[in-house]
Amino acid sequence: MPNFFVMCCLLMSSSINVDRQTLRELIKLAYPMVVSQGAFALMIFTDRYFMSLISPTHMAASLGGGVAAYFCMSLFIGILSYGNALVAQYFGAGETAKCPRVVTQGLLLCLAFIPVLLAIGYAVGALFGWIGHEPGQVLLERQYFYILLWGSGLSLAKTCLASYFAGIGRTRVVMIADTVGVALNIPLSYLLIFGVWGLPELGIAGAAWGTIISTLFSLGLFLAFYLAPHHRRAFAVARSLVIDRGILRRYVRLGLPSGMEMFLNVAAFNLFLMMFQSYGVVEAASAAIVFNWDMLSFIPMIGLNVALISLVGRFVGERDMTRLRGVVVAGFVIGLLYSSLLAVMFVLFSGPLVALFVADPLLQLGHSTEPSIVALASFMMVGLATYVMADATVLIAGGILRGAGDTRWLMWASVAAHWVMLVMQYLVIKVFELGPRVSWVTFVLMVLSIAGLYLWRLKGPTWRTPEAFQRVMDEH
Repeated sequence: MPNFFVMCCLLMSSSINVDRQTLRELIKLAYPMVVSQGAFALMIFTDRYFMSLISPTHMAASLGGGVAAYFCMSLFIGILSYGNALVAQYFGAGETAKCPRVVTQGLLLCLAFIPVLLAIGYAVGALFGWIGHEPGQVLLERQYFYILLWGSGLSLAKTCLASYFAGIGRTRVVMIADTVGVALNIPLSYLLIFGVWGLPELGIAGAAWGTIISTLFSLGLFLAFYLAPHHRRAFAVARSLVIDRGILRRYVRLGLPSGMEMFLNVAAFNLFLMMFQSYGVVEAASAAIVFNWDMLSFIPMIGLNVALISLVGRFVGERDMTRLRGVVVAGFVIGLLYSSLLAVMFVLFSGPLVALFVADPLLQLGHSTEPSIVALASFMMVGLATYVMADATVLIAGGILRGAGDTRWLMWASVAAHWVMLVMQYLVIKVFELGPRVSWVTFVLMVLSIAGLYLWRLKGPTWRTPEAFQRVMDEH
């Protein structure tokens, strides 16, 4: 399959003047990250599938609680994940001794972030009832959410180490640690959810505990690679355990806009999702089904996004504009090919893809909700097929701009666009009460608009001048 995908990309590139060496290098860097992110998507996908076997309320609660937990972590994950670009920039500039120092500063930031994260989390826990969810769903959402919240420090530390290995181009390490963690999570969650082999039947709490245990296992693997003797010698890890104020300043200066962007965007999406779920269980279950399939396109594309940040960061450190331009074209070749294939699949097989999550347990509410869920979710799948290539465009352009240090523009533009979308959704859902189909069409149109905004910035010269690159590399 990877060889087939590489061949398709090379055939596509022959007609649009892509540097094949750069394309191959990007594929080599991106493929493990796509596998890694795909494994993460599979883990969430299977957790929600297991919840769908219990009831649509459980499935909706796993979506709402999971998105809320990610929202609470998003500010800090956004800051820490910028370690990828920092490490890549130092690596490209030949300052390899500074690469593990980025990890040290990141772990120090983790310690400072955890108490703030927990405080935010306990405030967010009250939103489930305030937004109008049904009492049974609120109870399940809070149970799932609070367990994930207590394990959030593990996720932050894992983000820090994963960003480091992506930055030095060793994305296979990330792939191994993440896929092994998922391989543990899926059977473990099943056992804990349904109480198999003498284990307690924990329901939705079992899915949360399975996630935390597998995250801890993955973090252990990252540490094993990081502390391996050959790696310690090559990157002078022992001498990196110091506070480096210059790197710390760069981390905060460039990472904070990325973190704020992620935090506010996830907040906007989370509030939209909560409002959409307030239509009722049918709409909440339909959204869970469609966003499960959305994950299989969006989350693997994050792998390409991470690879682009790393490669662009490296060429910024080297001041190599020719290679950087090649990365831009190669990124679009890979991303648009992948997303277009998924768009076709979502249109041609929307019925069977929805039916996978519609089983007998969905007939538990006193009357059959199955036909209503199938009808709405199938309509929403067409919208998903419409915006999947726009999503890819946002991630590709965003990865290039973030790797080049254009994080401040990304923060302002992306946050403004997402919150305009949220205001429009509030008017559609709460003020004019226009119904879920109108809300979904509004969402699709906004995703297309954001993709256009990112392309406009990418085409302009502002982010790629020598002066801009010098400001990015400045430690003062």
